[in-house]
Amino acid sequence: MRILVVGSGGREHALVWKIAQSRLVDRVYCAPGNPGIGTLAERVNIQPEEIDRLLDFARRERVDLTVIGPEAPLVAGIVNRFQKAGLKCFGPTAEAAQLEASKVFAKNLFRKYNIPTASFRSFDSATHARAYLKECLYPVALKADGLAAGKGVILCENREQAEAAIQKMMVDQVFGAAGAKVVVEEFLTGEELSLIAITDSKTILVFETAQDHKRVYDGDKGPNTGGMGAYSPTPFMTREALYRIEKDILVPLVHALKKEKRTFTGVLYAGLMITHSGPKVLEFNARFGDPECQPLMMRLKSDLVPILLGAVDGNLDAAELEWDDRTSVCVVMASGGYPGEIQKDFRIDGLDRAVGLPDLQVFHGATASAAEGVVTSGGRVLGVTALGSDFNEARARAYQAVSLIRFQNMHYRLDIGTRALRYLELQEKSATPGAGA
Repeated sequence: MRILVVGSGGREHALVWKIAQSRLVDRVYCAPGNPGIGTLAERVNIQPEEIDRLLDFARRERVDLTVIGPEAPLVAGIVNRFQKAGLKCFGPTAEAAQLEASKVFAKNLFRKYNIPTASFRSFDSATHARAYLKECLYPVALKADGLAAGKGVILCENREQAEAAIQKMMVDQVFGAAGAKVVVEEFLTGEELSLIAITDSKTILVFETAQDHKRVYDGDKGPNTGGMGAYSPTPFMTREALYRIEKDILVPLVHALKKEKRTFTGVLYAGLMITHSGPKVLEFNARFGDPECQPLMMRLKSDLVPILLGAVDGNLDAAELEWDDRTSVCVVMASGGYPGEIQKDFRIDGLDRAVGLPDLQVFHGATASAAEGVVTSGGRVLGVTALGSDFNEARARAYQAVSLIRFQNMHYRLDIGTRALRYLELQEKSATPGAGA
């Protein structure tokens, strides 16, 4: 088989890494890819939004399956175009991808079909939104309606912060058209987690759980980002909670999209909050999460390709998932200033030393090739991802590799996975006879 992966980030590097291991695959292409991906696949100089060129390439090279990484081409209808041309393409159609493209659409869908989520109001007028802020109980979450690269959520402790967020989104338009509408949402408390599933609209194949670290600084401080690290599995996820998520959220959502004539095939990536009253939806994305994809691909023992094909061909019920029992931790190394204004084109040193470590992969996110070697090209530069027998070993291995890598103005969180460690320590103490006496 010949497979084309569309995208250039850490998620796409992880997907290419996993797909290239399949015995079914003869050749992997990636458009446009990055230097790390270039060691595994043939890079194609086509951007994800250039749908006509991607379609022409897939036809010309007789590509058997195209896998879409980022959300923008999905929303733009790349799957519709490939399907019309008779080519297999993994991902939802533009109609189904509205689940991610519009938070207003998604929240209204949840409300209509009784899918548990935070209470909310949506607005397309800054004046009306500001008036509603006078009535709110704080804190609240303000969300830009459209795609904002994971940065379109602002958590507001008080009315002053909420009004500033409305100004930023709707008036100053820092997120462009994505902020023309906003959702003002009840602030949920509990444990946040990411649950990724693949569906062919008939069968739902649920992956192992993961937890993202959205805030830019240690201790979950600072603005939201696309993700500063992730780990898998999440030790606080119980079988009961997972059952409730499947029964009360995933299954009703797939049926709801069918009823709305937006039949969904591809990745359902649920951002969830496990509250005292049960799991509730924060948001849904229509593709693999980044950085959650990195530790999940490290732990996935099954061949990914039959799973992707099963979703496209409508026979996902024949696919199986087998997981490595070990823990995986991903630490994102970012450019200084991220998620705000950054500088780039800084040389990255130490990659050769880091990639030699056992049970470790350095997935490239925002890198480019230059005369002096590999350089930074964006915000989230690398996803250093390790496997370990437990959280301590996985974290130690990931941070050991991080310590070997250097580029100017780099920054990263030091606490990836510590929430899981604290939970496990509390569990151990509560299980110890006489603990707390």
